[in-house]
Amino acid sequence: MSTRNGADFTVDWRVLLLAAMALVIGSGGVASAWVLLRLITLCTNLAYFHDFSLAPHDLTTAHLGPVSIPIPVAGAIIVGLMARYGSEKIRGHGIPEALEAILIGRSRIGLKVALLKPLSSAISIGTGGPFGAEGPIIMTGGAIGSLFAQLFNITAAERKTLLVAGAAAGMTAVFGTPIAAVLLAVELLLFEWKPRSFIPVVVACVTAAVERAGVLAAAPLFPCAGATPMQPEFVGAWLAIGVLSGLGSGVLTAMVYGSEDAFGHLPLHWMWWPALGGIVVGVGGLIEPAALGVGYANIAHLLDGHPTLTAVAVLLAVKAVIWAVSLGSGTSGGVLAPLLIMGGALGALAGHVLPAAPPGFWALLGMAAMMGGTMRAPLTASLFAVELTGDFAAIVPLFAACAASYAVTALLLKRSILTEKVARRSHHIVREYHADPFALTAVGEVMATPVDTLRAAMPIRDVVRFFTEGGLRHKSYPVIDSEDRVLGMVSRADVLDWVRRPPEGTLGDAVGDPTLIVCYPDEPVGDIADRMVAAEAGRVPVITRDGQRLVGLLARKDLLRVRQIVAMEEQQREGLWPRRLRVRGA
Repeated sequence: MSTRNGADFTVDWRVLLLAAMALVIGSGGVASAWVLLRLITLCTNLAYFHDFSLAPHDLTTAHLGPVSIPIPVAGAIIVGLMARYGSEKIRGHGIPEALEAILIGRSRIGLKVALLKPLSSAISIGTGGPFGAEGPIIMTGGAIGSLFAQLFNITAAERKTLLVAGAAAGMTAVFGTPIAAVLLAVELLLFEWKPRSFIPVVVACVTAAVERAGVLAAAPLFPCAGATPMQPEFVGAWLAIGVLSGLGSGVLTAMVYGSEDAFGHLPLHWMWWPALGGIVVGVGGLIEPAALGVGYANIAHLLDGHPTLTAVAVLLAVKAVIWAVSLGSGTSGGVLAPLLIMGGALGALAGHVLPAAPPGFWALLGMAAMMGGTMRAPLTASLFAVELTGDFAAIVPLFAACAASYAVTALLLKRSILTEKVARRSHHIVREYHADPFALTAVGEVMATPVDTLRAAMPIRDVVRFFTEGGLRHKSYPVIDSEDRVLGMVSRADVLDWVRRPPEGTLGDAVGDPTLIVCYPDEPVGDIADRMVAAEAGRVPVITRDGQRLVGLLARKDLLRVRQIVAMEEQQREGLWPRRLRVRGA
């Protein structure tokens, strides 16, 4: 088990091996993204234009009528069959499934999921499903990383790193946002920030970004760099967009899981739920064709500032309804692109009552804030918007709006749209990351002192009487010599062996143990806890580094004091002024 040994990090030279493996996984992420995007285009052309080609068509130019309603229904039936008889893990938008694989599946994803997830998502989106490609590519890229990792003799933690590297590389390949992809890995998937995981993820994302330029669209995907309003009077408007987006995030989350609950009450097998959702998608497409499919053109139009107020309102309403119902039905597709569209529409609507700004500015803030609040990833959302548009000057307003949205959702919602699904499967996720208190607390802060001991010169027969004829006794005692140096530990189990035939001699003759675990007052408690677990030791003597003299004892119950210290730091309030002078209730 790795320990810091006084270093800042636990990283070792194996990180270079993981980085080398991440090069291959990064290329796999680009390949899977290329395949997924082409599959979506092919399915869209076949379903709506009857054209077997990879040439992109604008779905809004398709001649939709009542006969188009069965198209999303047919696609949903196919997806339902694939989930029922292929793998149920292809249902949903991909990120919760990746979280489950990391948290409870030892980061193992099967080949079946790697093949069926992009295919099912392409069919779902290509037949009008109002989803994005990022969720499926995160799951698919993660599956590639996991499968590649399973070819080698590595730990579950290292396999997790490569799974996440594949997921982040896939997102980079689709959107051309390597920095945001790395932040997504940190904020959502890794559940840690260590060099061991961070460096390989960066390698995979950089590899994907470089290779993407040769096979996919150039970055940024939606170029939009205008004059960013930085005057003080705009700050309140930035925050207002964030608060509005946070409230909208709560509404969308409630709509999705309300829809899922409604489907759960139907007397039908879940395999048929996507087909019912497909009917709603088909009808929604008749009202607003732009709400169908990935809708990247909608993002571009919102950032250009061209749509009218009515068009934006209709797009927002239709997209929200068909997305929530379809996602709640359990079909396959991502949430990021729909969140960008709905957030952008909300921002564009709010822009009519906010101070005048360059075209698309309020829509851009709404996109990022909706993503940051809904996914509980404000850093990812801020940098994602910057990389997606190339508008680096907007970073401060984006941070402000995303932080405000994040604050609203963190205060009002117990779980995000991603973790709610995992929680419904009885796996609660804690999304607050902090330094390990066991690594920050020294043994001397929690050890027991003074220590009850037994002298090495004590005869064995007296030791037996001490344990068997006295009152309450500890389970074990340190044995020390005349200079208070620790020779070993004597326990009740040892005495039981001596009861029938006590050996001759003294305690010091019987307990000499060269493998005795000891620790020092300045060592981190976490390191000692690891050694206690490995040796199945319940109590460890604490000695000085110079004279090896006993100064304390660390028992399992003392480890709980670390939690007590953390709780006290969180709950005990202190201030500069005496309590009687403070404001009441402060």
